[in-house]
Amino acid sequence: MKRREYLKTIVLGSVLPMAFSSYGLSSHIEELWDSKKKVKFKSQWDKFQDMKWAGPEYWGNRLQDWEIRNGAVECVVAGKERNLHLLTVMHQHGDSALDLEVTIETKGALQNYKKGCIGMLLGAKGKFDDYRSAAVFGKGLEIGLNTKGQLQVGEQEIETPFSQIPKSFKLQIKTKPSKNEEQTLVVRILNPENNKELFESPELKVKNEDLAGTFALLSNIDLGWKVEDTPTCSFKDWKIEGDALQENETQLFGPVCFAQYTLNKGKLKLMAQCSPFESLSGHSVGFEVFKDGEWKTISKGELVNDGRNKLFEVKNWTESSDIPYRICAEIPQSNGVKRYYYEGTIKAEPKDKEDLNIAVLNCNMHYGFPDQDIVDNLKKLSYDVCVFLGDQFYEGTGGYGVQYEGEYDKRCLDFLRKWMMFGWSYREVFRHHPCGIITDDHDVFHGNLWGCGGTHADTSLGFESAAQDTGGYKMDADWVNMAQFTQTGHLPDPYDATPVKQGINVYYTQWDYAGVSFAILEDRKFKSAPKTVLPEEADVFNGFIRNTEFDIKKHRDIDAELLGQRQETFLKNWVDDWSNDTQMKILLSQTNFATIATLPKGATSDDMVPGLRVPEKGEYVEGDDFTKDMDSNGWPQNKRDETLEIIRKGFTFHIAGDQHLGTFVQYGVEEHGDSGFAFTGPALNNIWPRRFWPPVNSANHSVENPAYRGDFEDGFGNKISVHAVTNPFDHHKEPAVLYNRSTGFGMVSVNKKKRTITSSCYERFKDVTKEGAQYPGWPITVTQEDQLFKKAKYVLPELTIASEVLPVVRIVDEHDELVYSLPLSEKTFLPKVYKKGNYTIQFLVNNELKKEIKAEASNENLGAITVWI
Repeated sequence: MKRREYLKTIVLGSVLPMAFSSYGLSSHIEELWDSKKKVKFKSQWDKFQDMKWAGPEYWGNRLQDWEIRNGAVECVVAGKERNLHLLTVMHQHGDSALDLEVTIETKGALQNYKKGCIGMLLGAKGKFDDYRSAAVFGKGLEIGLNTKGQLQVGEQEIETPFSQIPKSFKLQIKTKPSKNEEQTLVVRILNPENNKELFESPELKVKNEDLAGTFALLSNIDLGWKVEDTPTCSFKDWKIEGDALQENETQLFGPVCFAQYTLNKGKLKLMAQCSPFESLSGHSVGFEVFKDGEWKTISKGELVNDGRNKLFEVKNWTESSDIPYRICAEIPQSNGVKRYYYEGTIKAEPKDKEDLNIAVLNCNMHYGFPDQDIVDNLKKLSYDVCVFLGDQFYEGTGGYGVQYEGEYDKRCLDFLRKWMMFGWSYREVFRHHPCGIITDDHDVFHGNLWGCGGTHADTSLGFESAAQDTGGYKMDADWVNMAQFTQTGHLPDPYDATPVKQGINVYYTQWDYAGVSFAILEDRKFKSAPKTVLPEEADVFNGFIRNTEFDIKKHRDIDAELLGQRQETFLKNWVDDWSNDTQMKILLSQTNFATIATLPKGATSDDMVPGLRVPEKGEYVEGDDFTKDMDSNGWPQNKRDETLEIIRKGFTFHIAGDQHLGTFVQYGVEEHGDSGFAFTGPALNNIWPRRFWPPVNSANHSVENPAYRGDFEDGFGNKISVHAVTNPFDHHKEPAVLYNRSTGFGMVSVNKKKRTITSSCYERFKDVTKEGAQYPGWPITVTQEDQLFKKAKYVLPELTIASEVLPVVRIVDEHDELVYSLPLSEKTFLPKVYKKGNYTIQFLVNNELKKEIKAEASNENLGAITVWI
C-alpha cells in the first residue's frame, strides 16, 4: 500500500489489519514487551552534552539527521519522513488512554516549504512484528502542525488560528477509550513559556488499531528526494503516559551496538561497534572479561575512529574454556557517569573437535529486516564459526538512498546507519562465536567494483555505472578506509599491510582456527576494469559486453589483473603453510571463479533480472544463455585459471558470496573436474535474483533430477561442473520478495578426521531441524583429496609411513615447482599427479624437512614404499 493511501485509511478509521503481521516470521512481541502497566516516560536530552546521536532509547531516520544540541534533540536537515523512534515503549493494542506532550522549537522559515508536518507519529508499525521493524520502517498516524500552521492529523487538515508554525510551541495529545474499539483524540497547542492554551482541536475518533504500535517524533518536510542541510526543529521534554502501555528497557540500541571477534594463533582481536558519542568529554570504552569470579578490565580508551568503533587486541590469549566478555561504555551525563554494557562470549578454540561447522551468510538487503527467522534457525544448529562474505547491506538499505557527497562525517554516518541495521539483525549470530567478515562492492557504495589497485573512479560521470566502469573507488580514500576497517578490523593482521593507491588499506589475510586455515581475499581491490582493457569495439557498460558480435573467448589471455600479484604471492605461501596443526584449507572470497548464471538469449545487461518471471516449481525455463558478467571472477579467464592452479595445490575448498544464487560446482582448468569445489551461499535478502537455466535438453527435467546439472562452459569459456543450484521458483506466499528469490543461508562442516567437507544450503522460513529444509541437491559431501585428485591420471609410489608422527607430504616437480602439499591423515597415501615426469616427494615435520624421495610418475601401479621419518 502506498504511504498516502495508508494514511487516508487511518483518518477514515478503517486501517487494514496489517499491524505486526508476521509474514511467516516468528513472533517475539509477547516475549520482548512487559505486560500492560502504567508507564511514565520522559526524555532526558538535557542531561547530555552535544553529540551526533539522540541516545540509546532512540533510532533516528536517518542517523546523520538527528543530534543533541543545547539539551534538545534536533532534526538538522529538511527532508521527507525524518523521524526519531522511541525503542522502549509500545502501545501494543492501542486501547490505553494516552497523555503525550513535547515542546518544539522551529528553525528557519518553515512556511517557505509547500508541504510538511512537525510533530509526533503514533501507532508506528513495520512489516514485521518486531520493534526494530517499526523503528526503521514504521508508518503511523502523523499529528502536528503543517508548514501552513494548520493541524495535521493523518491526511486530515484542521484549521487553527496560526498563519504559520509558531517559533516554539508545546504539542499535547490526549486520548481516552470510547466504544467500538475506538478512542477519542484531542490535540492542544500551548505556549511553552506559560502553558497558555493557543488552540484545541475538536474531538476526533480514532480506531484502536490505528494507535497500536510505537511512538516517534516527526519532521516531515516533503522535498521529494531532495535534502537540505538546514535544521528544521528541535524537541525537548517529550512525555508519554499511559495506563496500559508496554515498556522494555532491554531494547536500548547503543551506546555499544554489537561486537565481533576472531582468534588467530593466540591473538584475539575484538571490534566493538559504538554509537556516535565520541564528542562527549570524559567518555570511555572498555573491554572486560569474567575470570576467577570477577570482571577484569583488559583495556580501556576513547572512541576516536570515524567508524565509531573500538578495536581491542590481546596478543597472548591462552584460555582453554569459554570466557564471558563485556564492553563497557562510560557515558557522562549531568548527573554523573552512566555505564552501559554489551556482553558476549569468547569461545575456547575447539582444537580437538572433529567437525568445524561454519555458518555461511551473504547479501543482505532490508526486505526481511530484522531477520529474526534467520537468527532463530541458526540457534538450532551447532556452528563454531560464522562468515559474512560481503554485501552486508546495500545502498538502499533502510530507505532514504545513499549519501555520496557532502560533509565527510555525514557520509560516514550514512554508512553507519546501514551497518548498524546489519548488526541489529545478526549480532546474536556472532555474539558468542568468532566471525569473519569481508567487504564487497555494495559495502563501499558500489553496484560493481573493479578496484584497479585502489585508484579513484571518474566521478565526474556521476556515481553510477559509467563511473564504476572507469575502475577504482567512487568514494574518497578516507571513507573507504573507514568502511573497510569498521567491518574487517577484527580480522587477523593483513598478510602484507602496505596500502594500495590513494593510501587505501588492505586486509587480505590468513586465519588459522581449530585445525582449519582460511585464506581471506579481496578479489575486487586489485581487479582491472574491463572497459579500460578490452577493445573499444566490445562496448562495455557495467561490466557487460553490449556488442553481440564481440567474442570474449578470443581474449582469454588479455593483460588484466584479477587478484593482483600481491594476493597471488600470498596464496602461493598459504597453500604450502600447514603450521598451527592445520589439517584443511578453505578460501573465502567475495565472489566465485566462474559465471554461474544465465539470461534470456541476446541480453546484453542484467537490468531485467528483478523483473523476470519466476517459474513454477519443477518448470525449466527455456531460451536462456550463459551470461558474460565481468563482475564475477570468471573474468579475466587466464588469471582465473592461474588462481585455481595455485589454490588446488593446498587441496582448497572455496566458499564465496555475492552471486545471489546458491551454487555448488567443481572448477576445471584444462578439463572438467581437475580443480577444487566451490560453494556459493544463497542471499539472505535477495535484491538481484539470478538464475541458472543453461540451454540443454530439458525433457527429463525434474526437481529431483534437474537438467541444469552437468559439465558446462560459462560465458567466458571457463569449465564448470554444476552439482546444485538454488534457482528461484514461485512459492505463492507473501512477501514474494523473500520467498520467490531463493533466500537462505549455508553451513559448511569440515571433518578434520575423515577429511571431508559437507555443504548444506537452507531455505529461508524452513525449520532447519526438519526434513526438506534444504534446497534440492543438498547436502553435498566431498573429500579433501577431491579438490585435486578427481582427474589425476598418473601416480607415484604408494607411501606407508612407519613412524608414529604423520608428516606433511610435499610433491615437487623437476623444475622445483610445488605441485601440492598435504598433511597426512593416515599412514598410507597414494600420491597422484596430472603429468608424467620426475618428482621429488618431501616429508616435513613441524615445518622441518626430514626426508626426500625421488620418483617417476606412471599410469600403472608402482608398488609401495615404506618411509621412516
